[in-house]
Amino acid sequence: MDRKNHLFIVILTIGVFGILNTEMGIVGILPSIADHFNVSIAKAGLLVSLFALAVAISGPILPLLFSGLNRKKVMLLVIGVFVLGNVVSIFASSFTVLLIARVLPAFLHPVYVSIALTAAAASVNKEEAPKVISKVFMGVTGGMVLGSPISSFIATLTSIKMAMLFFTVVNVIAFITLLFIPSMPVKERLSYGSQLGILKRFFTWLSIAAVVFINAAMYGVSSYLAEYLETITQIPGKTTSLMLFIFGGASIIGNIVAGKLLTKNTMKSIISFPFVLAFVYISLFSMGQFTIPMAIIVFAFGIVVAIGNNISQYCIVSAAPEAPEFSNGLFLASGNVGVTIGTTVGGTIITEMGTKYVILGGFLFLLLSILFILMRNYRYYPIKLTNKESQ
Repeated sequence: MDRKNHLFIVILTIGVFGILNTEMGIVGILPSIADHFNVSIAKAGLLVSLFALAVAISGPILPLLFSGLNRKKVMLLVIGVFVLGNVVSIFASSFTVLLIARVLPAFLHPVYVSIALTAAAASVNKEEAPKVISKVFMGVTGGMVLGSPISSFIATLTSIKMAMLFFTVVNVIAFITLLFIPSMPVKERLSYGSQLGILKRFFTWLSIAAVVFINAAMYGVSSYLAEYLETITQIPGKTTSLMLFIFGGASIIGNIVAGKLLTKNTMKSIISFPFVLAFVYISLFSMGQFTIPMAIIVFAFGIVVAIGNNISQYCIVSAAPEAPEFSNGLFLASGNVGVTIGTTVGGTIITEMGTKYVILGGFLFLLLSILFILMRNYRYYPIKLTNKESQ
């Protein structure tokens, strides 16, 4: 890959990071937002769950509708809307205004990410496509896990308005860098029918269900990690920020590990994942009140969540490799349905039972994820998969 194309991939990744940072960065300041607007932590969680729901609704639809338009213009439109939404969030006078300013741009979230993944793959030959896609996907994971500790750190030192300014600045940088990439008209457009055809496969629906519950299990707990650290571990705000940085930094290792696992032994890695996450949750529940063990657990949690993100993307895209934009849209939709369900259930458990028991929601969704992963892998083991997909 030449230097010019490398820069192109970096620019796409910055935009992906900006959007995912806006979505998940808010997690690090949920307790501060709840205090600032005088709402419960469960209600503040709507900033995550409703954003995710908007992505889930638009994921299968909008990437299709925008698939025939100039990709550069569409990406600039999406980033521009996110910049505007973030500016409104900074000056929001009420929780309702903040919620609206976050949810409306969320509908365009899957448009940018799907186009970025597709454009990256199209910029190189077929053999190099997985490599560049993994680099863009690093922006997805980076935004999901690094935005939270950074926003928490900024809010602790200054205010939640400054944390939201950080979201804005990242997206402004993404918008400016996008101006320098060449125009990207779509030369070969897949028909809506051919893309929608992948939904006729039972394999696709098993993959979607598995991804929904994997993400519900992960984000139903991790979305309230800051609250867990403050309430159960009882550490101060600056230490919470450090813990969240540990979580984010561990995700870099998690992406490297995930790439190796999925390359060497795909099926075993997917089947093993829920059991590894369950072990992390048992550790979190039993030792959550101790600071040093929690630092180790949070580090492991960050690695496992990054692996889960990669597994989720693999499950969906491997089910429909011939329709990359639509399958990536389905991946985002499925993942965010899981985030919506997980954060909603997690918030309810915290309200009714207490913060410590948010782990129970994670276990519930892990059991469901195991069920669908086993069904997916049993019925469509690699030897059978080619024959099934050709029918």
